[in-house]
This record gives sequence, structure tokens and C-alpha cells, in this order.
Amino acid sequence: MSNKKLALIIEADQAFIRNTEKDSNFTAENNVLFTALTETYIPLLNMFGRLEEENIDFKFGVVMSPALCFILDDAQIQKQYIDHLDNLIALGKSELKRCKGTDCEAHASACLAKIEKTKTDFTETYGQNILGAFKKYADKGNLELIPTAATYAYLPHYEDFPEAINAQVETGIYSHRHFFGETGEGFWLPYQGWSRSFEWTLRSYGANYTVVDARSILFAKDCPETGIYAPLRTRTSLVVFGLDPDSPKEIIGEDGFSQNEIYRSQRFDIGYELKQDLVSAFFNKNDARIETGYKYWSNESEDDDLIPYNGEKAAKQAIEDAISFYESKLEKLDAAAEHIKDDNAVLVCSIPAEALGQKWHEGIQWLENVIRCTASKQGFDFALCKDLIEKQFSLPKINPYPCSSNGLGYGEDLVDSSNSWMIRYVRKATERMIDLTERFPAEDSLKERLLNMAAKQVLLAQSGEWPMMLHDSVLSDYVNEQFKDEILSFTKVFDALASNTVSTEWLTNCEKKNPLFPWLNYRIFCRKK
Repeated sequence: MSNKKLALIIEADQAFIRNTEKDSNFTAENNVLFTALTETYIPLLNMFGRLEEENIDFKFGVVMSPALCFILDDAQIQKQYIDHLDNLIALGKSELKRCKGTDCEAHASACLAKIEKTKTDFTETYGQNILGAFKKYADKGNLELIPTAATYAYLPHYEDFPEAINAQVETGIYSHRHFFGETGEGFWLPYQGWSRSFEWTLRSYGANYTVVDARSILFAKDCPETGIYAPLRTRTSLVVFGLDPDSPKEIIGEDGFSQNEIYRSQRFDIGYELKQDLVSAFFNKNDARIETGYKYWSNESEDDDLIPYNGEKAAKQAIEDAISFYESKLEKLDAAAEHIKDDNAVLVCSIPAEALGQKWHEGIQWLENVIRCTASKQGFDFALCKDLIEKQFSLPKINPYPCSSNGLGYGEDLVDSSNSWMIRYVRKATERMIDLTERFPAEDSLKERLLNMAAKQVLLAQSGEWPMMLHDSVLSDYVNEQFKDEILSFTKVFDALASNTVSTEWLTNCEKKNPLFPWLNYRIFCRKK
């Protein structure tokens, strides 16, 4: 066994975007999940299967946010996804006719074959149970499923509301146990948002480790010589790992692997390019254009100069980039191992799930090549974070510096000119929710339902995904509408409790619209005594 360990963590999160109303323009909204399923989650499971068949050992940490788990487990969404795949297959068949005899015919055929296989995998191989498939590999020891906050909130925004931190952590851990049958050893902080008070909260809920931004370790006054290359512990013996700051940039940065001209362009898609009459059957009555997955051009292409994609060259480049990634991590670990004589040199790297198939079409190929390269060269071993904390109570102590992996290290992109208007509303709602639990400590029946709905709306409004989507200009109109609806719904509950008047019809409709966390109890916002 090598004394050098690499822990890879795949971070999969999504806002609670769920629209089951077929009369509305649901496709553009649900396509966020549908694209992730088609391009990332199902291909990732297929990769696990290939490695398992060849007896190639692999180990990953996987973060799946509670909102994402709930949507993946939703029978209505699963049915919509199958309908969506059927529509894509029909579109692909019409594309084959349109592209017959052209350079695009082979690409259209390949895209169609992939979507047909995706439908077979989803319905037959995995029985529509994606979460169950991930859990199967976790039970075998290949994956570590890591819990995270209830709605992926940026927790430092609520540091002065410890009740809100408790609610996010407790609901996240309970949700993880609901879907995967266990609470996990660690806890993933959304956006690596760390504040010094969090260690007490995480330890009180049974978390033994978390992962922080490299600056949280390196900027600490008591940072040891090992830096981010060895686990450390806080005053409460919460183990902290520092993230490798270079991995995301190497993969999907401006000069990252995914930008190579040989790879397939994710920008040019027939859903955007073709005239309305050629894709009208797919889009039905919806005006919004979405990605279809039928993409034929390379990154070298420009708007007025489309260069055909070459899959064989891209596959070779994915091998070269995998070797490059392996060598860069080995170089870091070798240098660290010289200073860590008596223990393992450890490097923790996170990979955004969207980098594997969505932002980078060849991302899954690349990752599989990284695994194969590591297995053949044996310069270091893959490890799970939970297996690296056996010396939890004897590790060097550190007081991590308050930091984040977003923005310039302080989550600036979560409160900027595009989204800063949100924070005052959600903080006021949070403050009022805590007050409601004091005023109504032991309600039942209708009032309890109202308070549970209020708590759910506050958790949803706290989601860090909303400001990030506005920052990235993704479904901005939908996000604005959704966030305002959450705040207004909470306000309506607050006013109803003040006036002691309740509309049961409105409450029932609201519960149907947002079925997330059906087990939620509003008392999670109570002040701990």
C-alpha cells in the first residue's frame, strides 16, 4: 500500500426545481435535472459498472444534496424524464433523415444511440432508482455518500442564527438517512463556507469530519507544516481536510482540460440552432429553447465556422489529460510525502458533477482514464475521507480561518449586484421563523401544518442555489418567481397565525406544490436550551 492517498469527491447539488404541471413550460425547468441524468448520473453509474466488471478498484466520495435526492426519487419526475427521452429519440430519428448524406449523419446517429441506451439504462438496468444504484456501490465500499445541508444554504450568512444552522444541518442529515439508510461520518459544507462556530454544531450532530477551502487551513495562525496534505482537527476533534485549490481550475477553468479545441462543444446544440419548424414537434407548445444533446461540433468552432467533432481524437486527448492530472497530483503528493515521514500524505480533490458530461462532454471518459491510469501506475492509492480519520483524537489541532471556496474566498458571488436583494428577505423570514417556534412551542393539527409549511419555505428560501443561478444567469425569471413565492408563502403563514385565520385550501395546495421534506417538524428552528 502506498503512503500517498488521493480522495476524490464528486459534488452533485441542485436547487429544488420541480414542475409537474404539464400545461406549463415545465421542460426548460426540469431540463436542469434531465440533462444531469443523461449526461452525468447515468454515465457515471455505467462507468462504475465497467470498472467493477474488470476488477479495477475505485473509491469516490459523493455529495448528493437533499433536494436533488428528493427530485430523483419523485415518481412524477421519473415519468416525465422517460417521456422526455422518448421525445429526444423521436427528434433523433427526424435528425437522421435531415442529416442523411451529410457530415452530421454519423454524429446524429451516435447521439441517438446514446439516448436510446440511456432510456434502457434508466428503465431496465437501474429500474428508475438512481439513488439505489449509488447506494449499492456505497454498500460495496466503493463510494462514500456524504450528507450536506438541507437546501445547500451558504451557512455563514446565518452564523448569527444558530437555530438556522441547526435546522439546515439536522434536516440534511435526516434526509440523508431517509434516502441512504445511514447518517454518514462527515458533513459537506456547501461552498466550503466555514465559520468557527460550525464545529460545535457539526460535532453535536455526530459528524466526525468536514472539508474546507485550502485558505481556511493555510490562513490559520496555527497551521502546521503539513498544510492541506494531512487531516487536522479542531478544538472539538472535528477532523478537517483542506481541498486542493487547483483541481477545479485544471478541469473546467479557462485553461482547463475541458477547453481543449478537440473536445465537443457544449455550446452548439440543434435545440438552439435549428429553425422552429424543424424542432417544433420536440418543443410542442413551449417557446423556450433547451439543450437536446444533439451536438456535432468541436470547441474549435466559431459561430460562422463550424468544425466537425472527432470522437476518436477526443478519446485520445482524454487519455492524455487523465495522465496529466494523475502526474500533477502525484507530484504534489511526492513533495508532501518527503515532509510527512511517519504518516500518509493526503490530498482531497473535489469535482463538480456538472464537469462530468454537462460542461465537459468527455468528462466521464477522462475520469475513467484517471482511475485506470492510477491502477496501472500505482503511484498513490484512492481513499475515502472516512477511512483517513482513524487518528481523529491525536491529530494536530487547528482553528480554521473563516473562508469559502466561492468568489475570492469569501462567497462574494452569493451576495453581489445580481442577487444581493434576496438576503434581507430571507434573513427576516429566518428571524420570524425562530420567533414563531417560541410563540407556538407545542401546536398540533392545522396550526402544526401551517408552521411546518413555514419552516419548509424558509429552508427553501435559504438555498444558496438561488443566488448562484442569478449570478450565472441561469433561469433567472424562474428563480426570481420561485424565491418570491417562498417568501410570500411564509409571510402568508406568519400573518395567518397572527390573525388566527387559516385557508385550508391554500395550505393543501401549497403542500402539494412543495412536497419536499414531508417529515419536517417546525421545531427544528427552536432555540436549544
